[in-house]
Amino acid sequence: MKKFIKEVLPYIVIIIIVLLIKKFLFSPIRVIGPSMNHTLLDGDIMILDKISYRFNDIERFDIVVIKTNKTKIIKRVIGLPGDKIEYKDNKLCINGEYVKEDFLDKNTKTYDFTLYDLTGYETIPEGYYFVMGDNREESSDSRIIGLVSKKNIEGHAKYTIFPFRRFGSKK
Repeated sequence: MKKFIKEVLPYIVIIIIVLLIKKFLFSPIRVIGPSMNHTLLDGDIMILDKISYRFNDIERFDIVVIKTNKTKIIKRVIGLPGDKIEYKDNKLCINGEYVKEDFLDKNTKTYDFTLYDLTGYETIPEGYYFVMGDNREESSDSRIIGLVSKKNIEGHAKYTIFPFRRFGSKK
């Protein structure tokens, strides 16, 4: 019995450590659907960093994983707390200044709206974020689901690990 415990104990410890890492630090996440095309594709597998936002602020244009009622979705942070968001003539305007979105496909179309039209807020309240998919015509994002609470943001999805031809950091 003692020999059995000595042989099995290291494996049990390893399993516990892996489960703790997956629960609290990092875990794989699969992209489902076309809402982040062309940056991320349906089926891409990424590493979800669950810990960095405990020590660092969420930044504009971060790709985040959001816990919704039924599932997890991957979107890009467009608006931060205190921001006034507007799209006009297919251009992003934040706090009265146009901001370039280099990550978008050149054919991406974003229809005009203001934050107020969508949410009833002039500016994004503290603790909330405005998120959008990169494929604006096929994305259920803050234009539909509303502002996202920080408590529903599970982490930062920055690295694609599969397929290997798409391996690397995404911004």
